[in-house]
Amino acid sequence: MTLRYEEIAEILKIIDSSNCDEVSIETGEIKLFVRRTGAGAVEATRPPSGEPVRLAGASEIKTRSPSPAGTIVLAAGQFEITAPMVGTFYRAPSPETPPFVEIGSVVKKGQPLCLIEVMKLFTTVYAEQDGRVVHVGAENGELVEYGRTLFVLEPAMEQPA
Repeated sequence: MTLRYEEIAEILKIIDSSNCDEVSIETGEIKLFVRRTGAGAVEATRPPSGEPVRLAGASEIKTRSPSPAGTIVLAAGQFEITAPMVGTFYRAPSPETPPFVEIGSVVKKGQPLCLIEVMKLFTTVYAEQDGRVVHVGAENGELVEYGRTLFVLEPAMEQPA
């Protein structure tokens, strides 16, 4: 029996929502061992889940509840970049380098925004279109769920020639 990527992602979701700190799964062909890093660590304080996270210039155009951080309220034209998988969110390629982007950064389509790490495999998350970063939805090193809002961008303003 082999495990597909989707099956491993589902196992990680189940582990993340449970109280267990490590799991070992063995079949004839595969051995999967997952240990939660920082087990017993205290989670950072977040606003109550019913309290929306307000973004600059946002109105009640589109709301989404992707994470325990609360509701994300998007203004007209704003768009979000979500986590493509469960994993650890990293804002920079290494601890010694600056983050890929900051709030206010103007990005081009295809530009790297962050990394998601799952079992020592790193996936780069890229900007899906040009824009300006107005919100970062996760802390560096935080475990994020599939579909969690990582960034909110607004279309970049055209520069006069």
